[in-house]
Amino acid sequence: MTAGVPTAVDLFSQPEYRIEGRDKVSGRMQYTADIARPGTLWAAFVMSPHASARIVRIDRSGAEAVTGVKAVLTGADIGPRRFGRQLYDWPVLAYDVVRFIGERVAAVAAETREAAEEAARAIRVVYEPLPAILDVDAALEAGAPVLHPEWDAYHFPVFNGRPRPQRPHPNVQGAVAYTKGESDLTPIFARAHRVFEHTFHTPRQHCGYVEPHAALVWIDGDDVVHVQSPNKSPFALRDQLSFVAEIPPERIVVETSAIGGDFGGKGLTIDEFACYFLAKATGRPVRHVQSYGDELTAGTTRHRTSMTLKTAVDEDGKFVAHASRVVYDGGAYAAGKPVPLLVPGYGYGAIPYHVPNVRLDVTCVYTNTVPAAHMRGPAEVQTFFAWEQHVDIIAAALDRDPLEFRICNVMREGETALTGEAMHHPMGREVLEQLARESARTALPPGRARGVSLVCTHTGGGKTAVRMRLSADGGVEIVLGVPDQGAGVFTAVRRVAAAALSIDPERISVRRGTTAEAPMDPGSGASRVTHIVGRAVEDAAQKLRAEIARGASGPLEVIGTFDGDHHGDGTLPDYTFGAYAVDVELDRATGAFRLCDAVFVADVGPIINPTAHRGQIAGGFVYGLGGALSEEIEIDEDGRISTASLGDYKLPTVVDVPPLRTVYVAAPPGNGPHGAKMAGELSNSGVAPAIANAVSRAGGIRIYEFPITAERVFAALTNDSGKAQR
Repeated sequence: MTAGVPTAVDLFSQPEYRIEGRDKVSGRMQYTADIARPGTLWAAFVMSPHASARIVRIDRSGAEAVTGVKAVLTGADIGPRRFGRQLYDWPVLAYDVVRFIGERVAAVAAETREAAEEAARAIRVVYEPLPAILDVDAALEAGAPVLHPEWDAYHFPVFNGRPRPQRPHPNVQGAVAYTKGESDLTPIFARAHRVFEHTFHTPRQHCGYVEPHAALVWIDGDDVVHVQSPNKSPFALRDQLSFVAEIPPERIVVETSAIGGDFGGKGLTIDEFACYFLAKATGRPVRHVQSYGDELTAGTTRHRTSMTLKTAVDEDGKFVAHASRVVYDGGAYAAGKPVPLLVPGYGYGAIPYHVPNVRLDVTCVYTNTVPAAHMRGPAEVQTFFAWEQHVDIIAAALDRDPLEFRICNVMREGETALTGEAMHHPMGREVLEQLARESARTALPPGRARGVSLVCTHTGGGKTAVRMRLSADGGVEIVLGVPDQGAGVFTAVRRVAAAALSIDPERISVRRGTTAEAPMDPGSGASRVTHIVGRAVEDAAQKLRAEIARGASGPLEVIGTFDGDHHGDGTLPDYTFGAYAVDVELDRATGAFRLCDAVFVADVGPIINPTAHRGQIAGGFVYGLGGALSEEIEIDEDGRISTASLGDYKLPTVVDVPPLRTVYVAAPPGNGPHGAKMAGELSNSGVAPAIANAVSRAGGIRIYEFPITAERVFAALTNDSGKAQR
């Protein structure tokens, strides 16, 4: 539109201040907990002390006597209202029974937070304890109590009236089986050169965002429900509330506040539903801000996982068959999972090795523990922890170099992933070869050992739209329905728009709109935003240029759209590959070890914002580091979470982080704007297996679960059962 501006290549090569950066660092940014309206009431909740019990009686008289209390609600008052991202199985307030410690049983609205909390403490609930199922093995026994006998009646909109899938056990949330190649693997395993089988475990974890969940809900004079929320999928939240409240979605306006970090945890938020019923009962705005105690003891977690992997190799060390049994602990409710199969993501579809014959059995199970939901790399973190150690064990048993062995078996063009999916220009070999060159440059000093890992991550799709407006003075405004969950979305969008319109970025403003103003969007997640929103921005820019070419003048408005799900158009999905080499120094006398150095190699297309890209890689490394070394939600034998504070949970700090060097390998263009590829969830899932492999090489032992603590390493060093299975 204006000559003389930098080309896209020039523009993208320059770092840029974030659009929202000044507000964040100055303290002017408004988060949900900062927002109130005149007459706002505070909400508080009564939470179950039992993992499994029947609600016999609730006495609310003590709460109603507290000064300032305006409403007290129970499940009996609102009925069996349930919410979820796919399966609506989680009650707004427990109805008839409770299924985990911390489940909400009653809600209070009062003039002050203190009054609300006092009133909640004054409510008396009589329970009849029931047998609790706290692990998946007990849940899958033939005579186990059924946690959700009414499962078939739950709302499940994804199936659109089609028959529900069959479950192998009534305590299963979801199950899926993949088969590739031969359906019967028994003869292949029988005649294979070598067969290896190992079992790995991963724990529950918290997402670790600094801003806790919060909500503000009010109903205006036109009977329109307004929701202020940190939910990163506002249109999905609107639709969920529409179903739960039994009101049309057009009468609900969701506005996502600034999000103080997401890491996968803010696709499901639960406060909005109870706050709506309290606002309806009182006729006043109602808000709730969770404490970190609430977050850690009753909030959703990463799925605890057990994985048994069995792989056959031929005389050349090539994989010929693989079978896995993966069992996820889904907790009391499946509501936090956005995928229709009700298992936590598709981690096995990202395994970057070619195996011609595969059988995968993946099951997610109900237990009387806190509900599990998606977290950054929702299945990849668990899957790669197991797979990349499994590969290392096999390489060692065959006396093969771990990098060379991976290069031997990595997927190449024309081959398919374990689930049979083809990839757009798989770059695993190039990434591994570059990692080998980088590793050769730094010889290990005495006392150190090095572990490696290879990962790849899918670039998500989805259908989205953006609104682009050209004003009479030549300024351009872009209105998005997708929130910025902390990744710098608005800055990337402005850069894409500036390149597409050939104008200075300073002429472009970007803002998120409410669900009443912005076009429909699936929300942040699945590393899809740059891909689909960027392409929608390019479409809008093309339409705006066409309007101008036809002689139209400002103000103008166009809607840009993009559907990244391909729908059989022959476009292969993008996967981005990454590989780690991590050096450790181990004290065999104590099991303590120190991370000395880390190198990460990734394949990339054009990078739209170099600063944000580096931040995603480094942030993902630190995120993976915490999960690998210290983070674990621990549950007592009665089902109660004992890691009730950040002091117990132990997020990593800067002193825990070793030097990290990132090396990029140029890749063919991806499917994003200007050929961009994802970076968001790439770098965290390979950290734990690389560390585990380094510790194994340093100590001659194998750690089959994380976090990889000094205590676990010491136990393995002093116990033959900790040695690697071969």
